[in-house]
Amino acid sequence: MEAKIGKVKIKLRRRILAAFSAVLFFSFLFVGLIFNFAIRTRLFDSRVDYGAILGYSPGPAPGSIGSAGLLLFMVVGVMFVVALVVTYFLSNSITRPIEKLGEFAVGLGRGEFAPNDYEFKDRELEELNLALNKSARQLAYYDHEQKTFFQNVSHELRTPLMSIKCYAEGISFGLMEPKEATETILFETDRLSDLVTDLLYISKIDNITTAFTTRQSDLTEIIRDCAHRQQVMADKTGITFEFDFSEDTVYFECISELVSRAVDNLTSNAVRYAKSKIIFSCRRTDNSIELRVADDGAGIDPEVLPHVFERFIKGKDGNHGIGLAIVKSIAQQHGGWVSAENSCAGGASFTMTLPR
Repeated sequence: MEAKIGKVKIKLRRRILAAFSAVLFFSFLFVGLIFNFAIRTRLFDSRVDYGAILGYSPGPAPGSIGSAGLLLFMVVGVMFVVALVVTYFLSNSITRPIEKLGEFAVGLGRGEFAPNDYEFKDRELEELNLALNKSARQLAYYDHEQKTFFQNVSHELRTPLMSIKCYAEGISFGLMEPKEATETILFETDRLSDLVTDLLYISKIDNITTAFTTRQSDLTEIIRDCAHRQQVMADKTGITFEFDFSEDTVYFECISELVSRAVDNLTSNAVRYAKSKIIFSCRRTDNSIELRVADDGAGIDPEVLPHVFERFIKGKDGNHGIGLAIVKSIAQQHGGWVSAENSCAGGASFTMTLPR
């Protein structure tokens, strides 16, 4: 690949030299023809010995037109050589920055994501360099996130797997009562399955090459459907749902599957911590639409609150620490954001803001 790139660079330099040389050659040839025509039609005084100017003719002679032609040839030759030298340095000034940027791009392919400090006088090259540096910073961020993600995943997966293995060995060696051990194994298996599902989902959302289809959706209907799915869990703990919508229908161009998953996660999180009720709100402002899920529980620990949307950050009685991270990724997919706060009346409130 590098050999091919080298050939392309040489070819570009040669093309620039050839193009400039051709233009200069034909320009000088055209000027020479015009000058020769002027002499032969006696636009200049033919009695002047042009050769004597350079010291190779003893004086005016009938061949003064030929001397003028020789002088013209020498002048054009000198100008052509000078133009070739200038063109060579000019071609280098064009190709060297491209070579530097090409080497930087190859470094990005090798995983070297540190931005460069190049400065170019040409605006186009400077804009290209800024774009490459921006790409380098984004790739560095994705690389860091990916490494951190896999480190956390390996830790989270190890815990339920070790529990399943220990209880299975206990049954095998007759050290544990089979029914009790089986219940623990099933519980850890369900927990592991939920964790894998969440990991696959957030990986799908964060994949920069994944394409989603948007359509006009009624957000109030999405919220009601999510609440209906969580109704069974809410009834077990005596929690009621309340709806506070500014309009009966609030249509929004969105990825309905993702927005539904975000509301599901916020609702299941609220059900886990609420005491008696959960309030769903959907309001349209001048520039955005706000979805809010608020509970009347104990609220979020002040130490956890600034990091509540980070991956694998779990509060008290938390599950995997991925649910709220999924909500954040979904909001960002729609160009919006999500925030969390503890309300004055008690409980936590999560607001997803989607720009209209």
